[in-house]
This record gives sequence, C-alpha cells and structure tokens, in this order.
Amino acid sequence: MAREIMRTHDHIFASRPSLKAAKILLFDSMDVGFAPYCEYWRYAKKLCIIHLLSNKKVDSFRLAREEEVAFMIRNISRASLTPDPVNVSEILHSFANDMLCRVVSGKFFREGGRNKLFRELLKENSALLGGFHLEDYFPSLAWMDVFLGMSVRARRSAERWSGVLDEVIKEHADQVKDEMHEKDFVDVLLSLQKDPGMDLALTEENIKALLVDIFGAGTDTSYIVLEWAMAELVRNSQVMEKLQDEVRGIAAGKGLVREEDLNKLSYLKSVIKEVLRLHPPAPLLLPREAMDDCYIEGYEIPRRTRVIVNGWAIGRDPKFWEAPEEFKPERFMGNKIDFKGNDFQFIPFGSGRRICPGMNFAISTVELALANLIHYFDWDLPHGMRREDQDMTEAPGLTTPRKQRLHLVAKPCGYHEDL
Repeated sequence: MAREIMRTHDHIFASRPSLKAAKILLFDSMDVGFAPYCEYWRYAKKLCIIHLLSNKKVDSFRLAREEEVAFMIRNISRASLTPDPVNVSEILHSFANDMLCRVVSGKFFREGGRNKLFRELLKENSALLGGFHLEDYFPSLAWMDVFLGMSVRARRSAERWSGVLDEVIKEHADQVKDEMHEKDFVDVLLSLQKDPGMDLALTEENIKALLVDIFGAGTDTSYIVLEWAMAELVRNSQVMEKLQDEVRGIAAGKGLVREEDLNKLSYLKSVIKEVLRLHPPAPLLLPREAMDDCYIEGYEIPRRTRVIVNGWAIGRDPKFWEAPEEFKPERFMGNKIDFKGNDFQFIPFGSGRRICPGMNFAISTVELALANLIHYFDWDLPHGMRREDQDMTEAPGLTTPRKQRLHLVAKPCGYHEDL
C-alpha cells in the first residue's frame, strides 16, 4: 500500500493536508516539508537541494563535519574525567544542531547560547506538529481551541522563532559588504530575494519558513539516529565489539576517522540501517493528501483524503523481516535493500516526490559521528544498570527520540593526540 501511495499514485498523493500547527509555525506552511504541492513547493525544494542538500554541497561540508565531530569528541573527553555518566543525549543534540547552524548560517551559535534556544524551539515544534489539533479533523469545533490553548501555544513559539530568525537575517544583511565573509545558505536566500530575474519572489516569511524547516528536520534526524544507535549498541555488546573492531582496524594510528574512511566501513553502514529500521526518526512519515479521486486495491479514495504511512510498522513487519524486534545489523550485510525510497519495506525517509531531501546530509553526518564515537571511547551503562533495565520508550511527537535521556560511561581509548 505504501508503494501504491508513494510510487504508483505519487502524482495524486504528493500534497500535504492543511494543518493548523504548520500554518502557524511555518509562516502559512511556506516551507518544504508541509507546503502543499504547488509551484512554490517545487521552487523551494529546488533551492534547498541546489544550495544546501545536493551531493556536491554535502561533500563541500566535509571539513565542517570533521571539525564539529572533533569538538564533540573533546567535549565527551572532558565530561568523562568526572565520575558521573556522560549525558549522551545532550551532547548529540548539541552536535547535530551546531553542525546544522554552521552550514546554514555560518555561525557558531554555541558561544552566544543561541543553540540552546534553538533546541528548545525545535522540541516545541516536534510536540506541536505531532500533536492532536481538534480543528484539523473537526473544523466546526475550532472554537474549542479557546479552552485547549494549542493555537496560543503555537503562536507563542512562532513569535520566538520569528525573533531569533530576524536576528540571523539582520546579521547576514549587515555582512553582505564584507568580502571576507564566506557565503552560506542564508546569504543565498537573501541574494535570491533581491534578484529581479527570479521566477518567484521570496518574502522574508518564506525565508523564515525554510530556515525553521531545515533547522528542525536537519537537527532531529541526525540526533535521533545517533541517540538510538548508541542506546542499541550498549544493549548489544557483540554488535558493539564487532563495530569497534571494524572502525579501529581502519582508523588504527590515524586519530580521527576521516570521510574517506567511511566507504570501507560496511558494518557501520549496516548498523545505521538497522537503527533506521527499528527507530525511524519520523515513524509516521509526514501526512499526505489526495489531490484527486483515485482507486487503490479496489477502493475509491476521494479527493482530499488524508493518508498516513506507518514507516515504523512497515520496518517491523514479520512478513518482510526475520526476528523484526531484534537489533541485527547483519541482516543488511550483502543485502541491497536501502533507504533511498525504492525498497518499500524500508522507508525511513519516505519515497517519491516528497522523499526527505536532506537524506544525504543526515547520513553523512551520522556516519562520521558514530564512527568516531566508537573509535575514541569504550561505552558502558552507569554502574548497577543492566542492559535489560534500559528504558527504550519513544517520546511522543512528530519525531521520536528516546523518552529518557541517555546517560553512559565513556572510557577514552587514547586516540586523542590530533584533536
């Protein structure tokens, strides 16, 4: 059925339903993720791919990724000097957010504390966009939101987003005459806004919507995959040892695992695929809406029908996966099944026209970060905690990190000379 929706009838189900939270938080849904299928969406997606998410652009961020990974490793090394377990969730979230902020706006937001504000706003976005809004399903009952307060909460969050993005845009506008300033994605959007030859004029609200979308999707995808990867690895010691043997065998004597080493790490790639199968960052993908009537499997699907594809359940379907609840990266060794939208039993990033355009960006970040986390440290659970005691419950929301923060003991392995 997912194949029917996202491939056979993809041209009909390529739009999004109008959602109250998205309209408020994303400046009338003028982003890429929640915008309806239209000329503006095609234009916005093209801009994001060409100037930020294409393979060529992702490769150009190689140095930034390596520097941010090295910074994360140093943070963990300092934290490991104390007797307390390391708050892995906090460190991974900071890393993913800092990496995204750096390539999108060219700024190290951690110095000014703005990265913490971003993390608060992103968490609120996930809760609001993934929450139940009565008006979305029963428009005639919209008045009841006076008592539920969801719209007020969303507008308050949107105002905070608008304030911080106004600052980011103003900073870039002030730097436009600085020849030493290296152009980033915000600069590109501002220059396109002033280009009279563009087919569609970008408003400041369009720019803000795209930035909220990219900051949210880019941070959550990388952070959630890394967090679940570390949680599963400490629960499965044999997988951890096998992965450490592979990574340390390739990176022996090199210090930091570099981008050019990643293609040699086949087991690492299988581990990440298995994490995506069991713990897709957006388990229900994003909802789609039929733009016309059609027939699927003998059923008439009327125009404006909302469709939700449960990627989480498909990834655990025993018809397609042996021992589906077990963490077994070996299932992907020598297996051509991939997450790029062609194998519908494994669709963590979706498929078709609305496949996640940031997939390559996320995977390149996750691979480099996880390889170095495994290379530089031995990891264990806090004293007295057994593997079976780990709470693997998912937090509610549009995206699903762990409900409980992940705290682990990190033991440095002596590869820190070049950091």
